[in-house]
Amino acid sequence: MRISLLPFFLLALPLLEIAGFVIVGREVGALATVGLVLASSIAGVLLLRYQGFGVMARIRTEMAAGQNPSRHLAHGAMIVVAAILLIIPGFISDIIGLLLFLPPLRDFAWSRFKGRIVVATDFSTGGFRGRRDRVIDLEDGDYSREDDLKRGPDHNSPWRRLKDD
Repeated sequence: MRISLLPFFLLALPLLEIAGFVIVGREVGALATVGLVLASSIAGVLLLRYQGFGVMARIRTEMAAGQNPSRHLAHGAMIVVAAILLIIPGFISDIIGLLLFLPPLRDFAWSRFKGRIVVATDFSTGGFRGRRDRVIDLEDGDYSREDDLKRGPDHNSPWRRLKDD
């Protein structure tokens, strides 16, 4: 039976963060410690903005080329987690967050977890472009709710033909 250490780490993290504050505060002083915490939060916001936009642009180009964007989606998710870890006060979470901003570490994490994650995509139809023939264009007088209530369902309706396809 495989036991995950993640719950134990999440329970121990606040205690480790407090110990980190005490150690850093003892070495550099209380004001410098608060300054470091504020600087890491600002860095998290800025890195999220800068790297997040870059990942979104790469996802758009992958989608436009008809390729699988799952790697870039995973990188984007890891960047969001890294930024949240930087914004949360604490030095251990900052170290983990900074490590997640490194592309080689994100590639390593993606190679470890990509077998467990399923990204549902359908590129065989060309996205929405391949579904244009399924659009039913109605004129203003083609549909009226009152007509349906008076005469019942129309068996020649294009919507019925769509279901039979």
